[in-house]
Amino acid sequence: MEAIMESHYIRVLPFLFEGLVWTLIITGVGLFFGFILGAIFGMGRLSKNKLVYGISSIYVEALRGTPILAQILFIYFGLPDLLGFNIDKISASIIAISLNAGAYIAEIVRGAVYSIDKGQSEAGRSIGLTRSQTMRYIIWPQAFKRMIPPLGNQFVISLKDTSLFSVIAVGELLYMGQQYYGTTFAAFEALTMVCLLYLAITVPTALYLRKVERRLDV
Repeated sequence: MEAIMESHYIRVLPFLFEGLVWTLIITGVGLFFGFILGAIFGMGRLSKNKLVYGISSIYVEALRGTPILAQILFIYFGLPDLLGFNIDKISASIIAISLNAGAYIAEIVRGAVYSIDKGQSEAGRSIGLTRSQTMRYIIWPQAFKRMIPPLGNQFVISLKDTSLFSVIAVGELLYMGQQYYGTTFAAFEALTMVCLLYLAITVPTALYLRKVERRLDV
C-alpha cells in the first residue's frame, strides 16, 4: 500500500509541473497588464477631473465588488454570447487576472501616493518642477517603495486565484491535479502535491518580500 502511494506522489509530478508552468505564465502576464491598469486607474482615482475620477471609481468598485469566479465566467461565456465570437481559455484567464488585479493594484497605487506628505509636492513645485515632473521624480519613487509589500501580496493572491480557472478547463496546477486523480482515484496524493507546489511558490515569495522590505526600509 505504501509503495502504491509513493508511486502516485512521483507519477503525478509531470502533470503538476505542466500545470504549474501555465499557472506562472497566467499569473505573470496577468499581473504585468494588471499593474499597467492599476497605475492608470489608480492615478485616475487621484484626478481632480470628475469624469476621469468617475470612470476610474466605477472600474475599481465593479471589479472589487464582484467575485473573480463570476468575472471569469462572464468573460469566457458572457462576452462571446454578446460579441458573437469565442475567447480562448488562456486569453480569458489572462484578461480576468489582469482586470481583477488591476482594480486592487489601483487602490494600492492610490494609497501609496496619498501616503506621501503633501510637502513633497510643494517642494517640487517650489523648485520649478511641473506637476507631472514632481510626480515622476519625487512622489512616484517614494510611493513605489511603499507599494512593494502589497504588490507582493497581490502576486500571491493572483497566483492562488488561478485555481479558479479549472471551471473553464484551463490546464493550470489544480486542474491537472484533478485530471490525474480523476483517472487514478489517488485524490489524497494528487491534492497533497498540489498544495505543496503552491506553498513552494508562495512561502519563498513571502520571505523574499520581507527581505526586500527590510533592505528598502519600507
